[in-house]
Amino acid sequence: MTKTPIYCDYNAGAPVRAEAAVAMSRALALGGNPSSVHSFGRRAKAMVEDAREKIANAVDARAENVVFTSGATDALHLALASAGAASLIVSAVEHDAVFEHATRALHTQRVAPVDANGLINLEVLASLLADAPKPALLAVQLANNETGVIQPLSKIAALAREHGALLLVDAAQGLGRVPVSIADLDATYLVISSHKLGGPGGAGALVLAPGAPFATTRFGGGQERGRRPGTENSAALVGFGVALEWAERERTAEAPRLAAMRDRFEAGLPSDAIVFGKNAPRLPNTSNFALPGLTAETVVIAMDLEGVAISSGAACSSGKVRSSRVLAAMGVAPDLAKAALRVSFGHESKQTDVDEALHALNKIAARRALKGAA
Repeated sequence: MTKTPIYCDYNAGAPVRAEAAVAMSRALALGGNPSSVHSFGRRAKAMVEDAREKIANAVDARAENVVFTSGATDALHLALASAGAASLIVSAVEHDAVFEHATRALHTQRVAPVDANGLINLEVLASLLADAPKPALLAVQLANNETGVIQPLSKIAALAREHGALLLVDAAQGLGRVPVSIADLDATYLVISSHKLGGPGGAGALVLAPGAPFATTRFGGGQERGRRPGTENSAALVGFGVALEWAERERTAEAPRLAAMRDRFEAGLPSDAIVFGKNAPRLPNTSNFALPGLTAETVVIAMDLEGVAISSGAACSSGKVRSSRVLAAMGVAPDLAKAALRVSFGHESKQTDVDEALHALNKIAARRALKGAA
């Protein structure tokens, strides 16, 4: 009998929630272009605007300040282009979409280091903000996609405000898992995504604080109030809105349930396993760890053969397994970083998934022990 596959890679993308899938099917059946003036277009427009309201309400923003994009990477690029900053400050553990922009941009860029737990060094950050050419843009993830480590955004925002810097917060991993409010974060720009929380892929948003600088970088259409031209993906946006609505509705109960699953998983790992970021605040669903002596690629493939889907870290590198820049910034030795694995749970995860994943992982680790003894 074929085993039911176990999915433990929600940080890469969560299964679409049933409620979102139903809403998307209805939207697809209705059809219509949101920019058309006839009844089909007006219905499509109403669906898009209803999704915009849902998303705005979830992050304490104004609906008119929600700009729909194709995802978080698209939204990050839009924010970086809009800020008009003379200098860009990023943490050493930012998403590649921001980090690579920092290394390629023509204006001044500075990288704030992190400690062994993946937390930004606030003293160095304050110094970078003080010395940076103005206006400066500070880009920080709310929660890291690999380790799940949550940054102290209240302190970071206070430093940005003190030095007159704009603040870009990438909340793609945090949305639906921890409270996310553009007002509470004191962010100029907030980036969010659909497929991490049970919505479809290919949908995201850049949320603007009132008065945030914005520069249109594309032309040829009036969609999104002229800020991002192109026909809206109505069905995907409907799914995004419904998925976020359900994620927020369940978040208070889900967080401790997922944290208990993560802790149960880590407690059952082989005794020599090393968990990264465990001494810092983390997302409740995420565990980033290594089994010394095994490469990530080997374990990911072996786990897949056992019917369990896990990852080696970020899923934004065209399927490549590579040593983690995030762990390197945390001071993890290269050989250990190459062994890094990530397990992440979500709304469909069950306790039996934890047990099945541990069973498979410990079986693989046992093979390692046998090879070492041979």
